[in-house]
Amino acid sequence: MDLIQMDKRLDSTEQVVEEIMRIHRSLPPRPGIDEVEAAKGLIDNVEKEDQACLEAIAKQRKSSEVPGELFMVLQEMKKGYVQFRSKEQKREALKLLDLETVHALFDDFIQRASNCIASPSSNGSVSSRPPLAPATTTTAVRSDSQSSLNFSEKAPVRPKDMVSRDDSFVSKSKPSLYSDGFAAPRIPPQILDSTLTAGKFAGNDGEKLSLIKLASLIEVSAKKATPEINLQNKLTDQVEWLPDSLGKLSSLTSLDLSENHIVVLPNTIGGLSSLTKLDLHSNRIGQLPESIGELLNLVYLNLGSNQLSSLPSTFSRLLRLEELDLSCNNLPILPESIGSLVSLKKLDVETNDIEEIPYSIGGCSSLKELRADYNKLKALPEAIGKITTLEILSVRYNNIRQLPTTMSSLANLKELDVSFNELESVPESLCFATTLVKLNIGNNFADMISLPRSIGNLEMLEELDISNNQIRVLPDSFKMLTKLRVFRAQENPLQVPPRDIAEKGPQVLSLSLLSSFVIMCLDSKWYSLTDDFIILTGRCSIHE
Repeated sequence: MDLIQMDKRLDSTEQVVEEIMRIHRSLPPRPGIDEVEAAKGLIDNVEKEDQACLEAIAKQRKSSEVPGELFMVLQEMKKGYVQFRSKEQKREALKLLDLETVHALFDDFIQRASNCIASPSSNGSVSSRPPLAPATTTTAVRSDSQSSLNFSEKAPVRPKDMVSRDDSFVSKSKPSLYSDGFAAPRIPPQILDSTLTAGKFAGNDGEKLSLIKLASLIEVSAKKATPEINLQNKLTDQVEWLPDSLGKLSSLTSLDLSENHIVVLPNTIGGLSSLTKLDLHSNRIGQLPESIGELLNLVYLNLGSNQLSSLPSTFSRLLRLEELDLSCNNLPILPESIGSLVSLKKLDVETNDIEEIPYSIGGCSSLKELRADYNKLKALPEAIGKITTLEILSVRYNNIRQLPTTMSSLANLKELDVSFNELESVPESLCFATTLVKLNIGNNFADMISLPRSIGNLEMLEELDISNNQIRVLPDSFKMLTKLRVFRAQENPLQVPPRDIAEKGPQVLSLSLLSSFVIMCLDSKWYSLTDDFIILTGRCSIHE
């Protein structure tokens, strides 16, 4: 009521104009054209989602063991929740559209007011005569006349000619009345920086993007042809899905939506035809749309720490994919189509429920790193030997009982970790993978009692872990491991060195002993036999 000031006397044209101008300026800033378009698109999205949810609820069938009334209560509650969530998701968009409607209405009022203002007389006074311009025309702005008004007759359509630093995205001045001669001075154009970040849309530091602000960012980014968007941990907890307008970002090359609460991706994601990097880790995505296979330029894809239980068949179309992270999901299997990813260099599937790696993995002819720790693997496929490019293979914490004999073909293998499995032995064929630098076969739970006799062939080996097994004797070829720097053998009943040597303590051990057997320390301590050879055995048992 204070704003309107009902009892204020207005005795002159100037006072009336001043009051009109004051009320007009009291409105919140007018939404941009992108915000309006985003709001409309968002409302359409929400309504489509609502319809899909309601149809899914209607298709649910009651079990014979559930009372009909109880089932009906559940159905009605689900519908009520969908409607409530819909209002919450549309609330901000509707508010924005209401503000745009008020601005359009006020534009019409301003135009009517402008038509009531006469041109100034020669002596500077204001005439009461109305302007003679036809009602259907737009009054132009004149630099030589203070009474010229920059208003159109009808409520204007939101301008499309917005310009930025490249003069394509600057919003034009908004019409307004001013008391100093009733002129409508130009407002400096608002520059919209082409480097778009979440902070510019979030406002305050630390404030996260709501659904409407995300939709607005997408609209602006689409028109600016933004190449990169980083929204890591930038969305509010209520943003569980993404607007369909995401598909407009055809120029986008990098998109980071990690560490949010996204549950579902839109089918339009396939429209990101230029995308090379997509990071979605640490969300709550349970299923990928088939359109994910349309991202033909994708090189990096991180889907770690989600709730995926399967992969779409179209995954096989991602022929340029080089890095794929599927760790920390609920995958029970890897699809056969994984073998189609001929450009794949790094595959991480650790912490899932995978029981078997498909034979088709041999088709990943560029693979250099495979991590499948913390799964339920019982074996590795023989096809693993076909991946001659493989350099790192880690399958810790599984149920693997034996290694495939084809591992001898892994001519570039540098690191192998099969610790915490159920290995009974290590095949002799592994010793033909002579490029091995690190080998961990420790902590197996099937009483591994020996190492392969030809382990000395691993001439490049620098680190070896055989801890927590039942190994009693080291093969004679062990002394051929001349590059070995770290040896972990704690909790093994090793029979060397002989008791009479061990009882004399490490101070009597000499380098000459290395030619006949490996020197080990006692009491879980580290001893440096040379400057570059360190051995650890922990509490080893010494036997004659």
